[in-house]
Amino acid sequence: MTQADRRSRPPRAADTLRLPSDSRPTSLFAPGEVPRRRGLIILLSLLGGFLLTVVWSAEFVDSTIGDNVANTLLGHDAKETPISGAVAGVIFAFVSGVAGTFTACNIAAFGALAPLTGTANSRMSRLMTPLRPLGWMAVGMIAISALYGVIVGLVGTAMPQFSTAPNVPGSLSPRSIQSMVVYGIIGLVMIYLGLAALKVVPDPFARISQRYPNAPLVFMGALIGGFLIGRPFPLFRQMFRDAAESGNPLYGAAAFTLQSIGNIVVMAILFLLLTWFAGSRLQRWFAAKPTRMATTIAVAFIIAGAFMFLYWDVRLLARREIIPWYPMAPWV
Repeated sequence: MTQADRRSRPPRAADTLRLPSDSRPTSLFAPGEVPRRRGLIILLSLLGGFLLTVVWSAEFVDSTIGDNVANTLLGHDAKETPISGAVAGVIFAFVSGVAGTFTACNIAAFGALAPLTGTANSRMSRLMTPLRPLGWMAVGMIAISALYGVIVGLVGTAMPQFSTAPNVPGSLSPRSIQSMVVYGIIGLVMIYLGLAALKVVPDPFARISQRYPNAPLVFMGALIGGFLIGRPFPLFRQMFRDAAESGNPLYGAAAFTLQSIGNIVVMAILFLLLTWFAGSRLQRWFAAKPTRMATTIAVAFIIAGAFMFLYWDVRLLARREIIPWYPMAPWV
């Protein structure tokens, strides 16, 4: 092929998608092709979220994994040992966040970042490039976590999440209602974002991304920070009550911020390792078939959103015997 032929040859899809690391779009909804069988993708993703609610055992995740991780890191029984002082409180906050890492929500949030892994021409750029999306996510996450911590420090004892009312058949405790509302809304938002990635519904960031291209990442971080607002994880509730009883908004902001940071630190490390060691291969895989990017983002969001809505707004009602039945695995 002559030099003139190369200049006149139209660009291939792979050529247009493989961008240098400093110019890759950071938007989760960057323009691109979408798959043809969008209905099938949506159906299978919703089914995946539903099946996850059937097999998911909160007791296993919270007690077998969460409690053992916290006990090991703290060196004592996290549930039985009172939090004594602000220093112990912030340490407990970070450790309890790490202990609650492996939730379906966190995995989906970072799964949606997979298309942002990219190629880099130098060792330094390969190290720094993945820090950019993580940094913008942290902005949104810390803003929500710190704000909620301030609110808890000021009025926490009067909030539904502070309630110690037992969960009894036929009724919902105040903290369960708060969890249902918060996670139900977040679940529906995630489903919408998944549909937007497939261009089934309008992109909610279409206008703002033109001026602030990192807005979707900040919003994703805000969703992760919002997990704290309804979180029923026993160790988190222990930290919540300690911050509420302190009456100190600065302590509340610090504790909740560290809890959120602890909650994503493991997933962030896995994301960095994936980018550093497999980023080039992933980018080539996305470039080979442009629809893979939209599909990956959509599947991650829709599965997580369906799981959150069905788990917290439908399965919970069945566990409280308010609705007659919901399918659950024998070990749940």
